[in-house]
Amino acid sequence: MSLPLDPHQYTLKKTVSCCGVGLHSGRTVNLTIKPAPVDNGIRFFRSDLAPGKPIKAHMNKVVDTRLATTIGEDACTVSTTEHLMAALHAYGIDNADIELDAGEVPIMDGSAEPFFQLIKKTGKRRQPGLRKVLRITRPITYVDGDKRITISPFNGLRITGEIEFDDTLIRTQKYSITLHDNGFGQEIARARTFGYVEQVEELWANGLALGGTLENVIAIHWNRKSILNEDGLRFDNEFIRHKVLDLLGDIALLGCPVLGHVEAFKAGHAQHLGLMQAIASQPECWEIIEMQQNGAYAVFNHMLNGSRAAGDLIMPFLSNAPVSAAA
Repeated sequence: MSLPLDPHQYTLKKTVSCCGVGLHSGRTVNLTIKPAPVDNGIRFFRSDLAPGKPIKAHMNKVVDTRLATTIGEDACTVSTTEHLMAALHAYGIDNADIELDAGEVPIMDGSAEPFFQLIKKTGKRRQPGLRKVLRITRPITYVDGDKRITISPFNGLRITGEIEFDDTLIRTQKYSITLHDNGFGQEIARARTFGYVEQVEELWANGLALGGTLENVIAIHWNRKSILNEDGLRFDNEFIRHKVLDLLGDIALLGCPVLGHVEAFKAGHAQHLGLMQAIASQPECWEIIEMQQNGAYAVFNHMLNGSRAAGDLIMPFLSNAPVSAAA
């Protein structure tokens, strides 16, 4: 069986840096992305705090899903990880260390485009280690009220998002993209975060979104028929494209590439985490495969059971797990 992925792990060719504003703090944030060794994964470091453990970009490190995805280790947290994680995942970066001097990844222009271009400009370096991939074999669904998210078998990573709003501007929007067709940069990366003007004002009143401006947020007018941004929308359906972008960045916290079709209806960060936890609790619906240079694959022995903690089921065992004979 041939898979639509390069079998090798990748890291950046060299260290890259950027500077921006934290969406909620309004403070300047300096961020540096460094190459990392095989099987390192993506890790975050806070240079403004006393030296401590790195925060692994993994679902079992998620501590908050309100407004953005926040990961943490002890008292150290990093919020708004989803746009950067989407850019890294889409460009095929498996291993990197990210250092920042604040508790937020900078919002930049509200999309993943600045991160994607930064990573793309420096390029990536192939590493000798082979990728471990999570392949969905049976559908898994997470339901939260009227919100629903499902992942089904698919030979690649496909994401379908659908949203419903009562206002005239958004209404119902649906969008799908297959990640491994290299369309991320053209179709998804530039889609920006959005919010209603009165919501932003309420956040300001509560000491949040202090860095939010028309330069990094699509502000929906009080009349629900237009936006305040003078440059308009980048896509007619930019709202659902950004939701798909957020979903891609969040499921990257599974810790490895995924083969499956994710279909999300009215879902947000909390439901994205709910799906990952549902995946982790149902090991009978997936398998971990290690890719081979000739495109074939080998399947890990199923040594897991659903009673183990959700965060332990997906990635931490991979580097030491035995591999069975090629299927």
